[in-house]
Amino acid sequence: MADIRGVETLMSVTYDIAARDFVRAGEAANKLKRLLQQLGLDPAVIRRAAIAAYEAEMNVVIHSYGGQMKVDITPETIEILCQDSGPGIPDIEQALQEGYSTASEEIREMGFGAGMGLPNIQRSADQFQIESTVGQGTTLHVTILHEAGE
Repeated sequence: MADIRGVETLMSVTYDIAARDFVRAGEAANKLKRLLQQLGLDPAVIRRAAIAAYEAEMNVVIHSYGGQMKVDITPETIEILCQDSGPGIPDIEQALQEGYSTASEEIREMGFGAGMGLPNIQRSADQFQIESTVGQGTTLHVTILHEAGE
């Protein structure tokens, strides 16, 4: 199967993410981590992918009205596309600063919302792109490079 860039996709998985579902929060990232382990990828690559997926998933749970994470695994990359519906990010540059958070006090009391999500995703990624429209939602695309069977 080829993706839109014409690159062979070995596997594609999609996870639905519900807003404020802290009971299931992190499940998608854990499933992805187990899948990458089963594929025999390098532990360092798996760790970076798991961190990026977890932080992206938590951002959807905490800040959005729900969304989806799609992961395409090719012979050279792990592509994570996370899309959510509203409210969007008014100032992406500010949101990328370590420690900046719009999480409520309730979320912070639960141990989330420290303002490290996007910076951790960016640090874990080989390629990172984020687009957001206030009132509509946010799209995050992360690429992690690897070689199949590492």
